[in-house]
Amino acid sequence: MSEQQTPQPEVWMRGPVPGVPPLLQPVAHALLQAREEVARYMDGFDDAFLWMKPGGRASVGFHLQHITGVVDRLFTYALGNPLSERQFENLRAEGQEAQHIRSVDLVHAFSEQVDAAVAQLQATDETSLTDARYLGRKRIPTTLIGLLFHAAEHTQRHVGQLLVTVKLIPFVKQ
Repeated sequence: MSEQQTPQPEVWMRGPVPGVPPLLQPVAHALLQAREEVARYMDGFDDAFLWMKPGGRASVGFHLQHITGVVDRLFTYALGNPLSERQFENLRAEGQEAQHIRSVDLVHAFSEQVDAAVAQLQATDETSLTDARYLGRKRIPTTLIGLLFHAAEHTQRHVGQLLVTVKLIPFVKQ
């Protein structure tokens, strides 16, 4: 950002996301904020360090794959659907070093997943938010709003971890 540009306020301070029910605005705001932060943190990132694990912690590649996967999986459960074989394959691949994967592609995949999530939020009836839903093969009981809130919260947590990892890499690679 140039010195002359005024930073935008956080997403939640910009007003409602069009078409998203009022009770789901915090979920949309958190996911859209995460997308902006990921794009900012990853701007100019050197892919040579995508799989580096500073201090034995998770790699940037893992965090990028994981936030995309979490939103995909939890929003699938929110629809009342089981995971597909493709989703299980993606889950197993999270954090597995793959030289052909570029960070820009992972950032793009997350952005697309956020678009899909916001579209799903727009189609969600607020009266169904306390409807029973189930998590995973063990069918852990929860609610629709529980899944949607956790998707947003978990994503934000990993975005914070991503920032720390991106900031540590210059010190570790020296």
